[in-house]
Amino acid sequence: MRTAFYISDGTAITSEVFGHALLSLFPMQFNHKTIPFVETEEQANEVVREIAESFAETGQRPLVFYTVVNMDVRRIISRSVGINYNFLDQFVAPLEKVLGVPSKPEKHRTHSIHETTYDIRIEAVNYALANDDGSNIKDYHEADIILCGVSRSGKTPTSLYLALQYGIKAANYPFTEEDMGDILKLPPALRRFKQKLFGLTIDAQRLHQIRSERRANSRYASLPQCRMELREVENLYRKEKIPFLNSTKYSIEEISAKILATTGLQRRKY
Repeated sequence: MRTAFYISDGTAITSEVFGHALLSLFPMQFNHKTIPFVETEEQANEVVREIAESFAETGQRPLVFYTVVNMDVRRIISRSVGINYNFLDQFVAPLEKVLGVPSKPEKHRTHSIHETTYDIRIEAVNYALANDDGSNIKDYHEADIILCGVSRSGKTPTSLYLALQYGIKAANYPFTEEDMGDILKLPPALRRFKQKLFGLTIDAQRLHQIRSERRANSRYASLPQCRMELREVENLYRKEKIPFLNSTKYSIEEISAKILATTGLQRRKY
């Protein structure tokens, strides 16, 4: 199996994102290896040795995706036996020509504590944790969005992802069996903030599988119970005209992107 290296003198997040995006286009398996904070020539030479060892073990030249600001470090990595892709070289020079301004590369600029949205994102994460699972409805006036849905439909991980990645204050509220009654109605705590609501749903069979891993052979996990709860919440979404999404076939990243596209919420990432 061919190895893909993601190397940077920072967090390596950028090289990972670019590299993974490119490799996802190919129906192949790769051995992924990320090496962040390669900041000295000694560290760069060690990385080159690792790349050479991978080549010797597999007989296939590794793919090397890297974003390195330091010219000396970059030069060393470029001489590896791997097939090297330097993202900065590919894009910086053309951008300088278009913008008419020379670049000023600095280590750790892309993903550092100094970025303007850092405190916003930390505050949003704290908000998501404090307002998880309907535990703190008194602070809903601060929410940018309130995710609702049945238990295990993806509300908590989506709330945290929206907070951590985009600085969005996302609360979430679970519809439980106790809420159902004869007909599920929108609780007063949510009706006040109806314009902030976004619903999540999921296929009954998938929900049954997820709940069974948590509470096997329980009423909570039974397929009829899952079907009943999902039917009730989806009817509520339609009746109250609450936008909603079936999360079954989507990753957390995709769910979050679809929510942002639907609601128009501002990304506080940069």
